[in-house]
Amino acid sequence: MTAPSEQLLVEVVGGEIMVILPATSYGVTYYKPANSRQLIARDLRFKVDRCACITQSEFLARALQVANEKARELGWIV
Repeated sequence: MTAPSEQLLVEVVGGEIMVILPATSYGVTYYKPANSRQLIARDLRFKVDRCACITQSEFLARALQVANEKARELGWIV
């Protein structure tokens, strides 16, 4: 079985990093403001999905982790 964090889809569009968990209502978009050292979340989908394999809070924690990893790959953050 694949770990839920491995199922997350990460896509970079312009200056944003979108993270979604397929087949659920979970998704969040992150961006890095100028002169900031960290990503900021926006466009959170707050609908609780009782059919998802993880809770909404688990999704948000994992989404931030993978978004930060992607931001480091892109050189957006250290």
